[in-house]
Amino acid sequence: MSGTNDSFVLLIRLAGPLQSWGIAGRFARRDTHSRPTKSGVIGLCAAALGLPRDEPLGELAEVRFGVRADRPGTPLRDYHTVGGGKYPLRPRDLITDHQRAAKATTDSLPTPPQDDALEPGPFGRAELHAWYGSPKYVVADPGSGVLVSGEVRRHSLITERWYLADAAFLVGLEHQDRALLERVAHALEHPKRLLWLGRKACPPSGDLAVGIASGSLKEVFETHSLLPDAVGPEAEPSATAQRIRPWAWIESKRPLPAVGPLSDQPVQFGSDGGTHSLRWETRHRITIAAHARGWDIIL
Repeated sequence: MSGTNDSFVLLIRLAGPLQSWGIAGRFARRDTHSRPTKSGVIGLCAAALGLPRDEPLGELAEVRFGVRADRPGTPLRDYHTVGGGKYPLRPRDLITDHQRAAKATTDSLPTPPQDDALEPGPFGRAELHAWYGSPKYVVADPGSGVLVSGEVRRHSLITERWYLADAAFLVGLEHQDRALLERVAHALEHPKRLLWLGRKACPPSGDLAVGIASGSLKEVFETHSLLPDAVGPEAEPSATAQRIRPWAWIESKRPLPAVGPLSDQPVQFGSDGGTHSLRWETRHRITIAAHARGWDIIL
């Protein structure tokens, strides 16, 4: 622990083909914020550290959060359907649903020529029309006692899922305890669990932890060049700084008047979505110094 009021900033590179940082998404519509959320990034760090979901986050939730949009990315809408159509049968489908088993042996198998004997095909070859995936809410049939599905959806569900395509963000976690940031940095490069950029369909690419620097979030954002993902590995940092001034959002230590809060301050994660509180942030146009530090990272 530092004996002064000096702060340190862990820099995290978040880049990949797709990212999705939900704020208020539900099943039918999964949104994405225009930039990584604090809840999403702290969840990424907690997964890397291997923390149990029901464990309090402690110092990890106390870090001051900032994000610089080196390449904001392009919003991408995925028209997504779930269920409907033909579905291959699996052994568990026949075991848990006697109605489905009956159909598999009568209606769904093709009728062979009269001179051929009917030979049942292997599991996964028989198909049913317009049956929604796996059984839902398995219960005992009141008449026979056989396990059956209490709710079977026969029509496809339509959902809308949003992503950021080809985005690159430089995230900063500010704290006075450098040792804490070093533990997080090591975990991000040697994670105990799988990591993703907001959703499981969005794995990160290349290095995540890209250094620890002294100073405040704004100072560190100003003294580090744009990520190579944003400008290309051959670009000159000084020339790039004159052309591009990225936006950055930096967490405020206190509520701000006339500024709406974000409900993405993690308190505790859980299987039900966890608990979050409010936080505030300010937006800055970052002018990167001509002598800004470059990068030696794996993309």
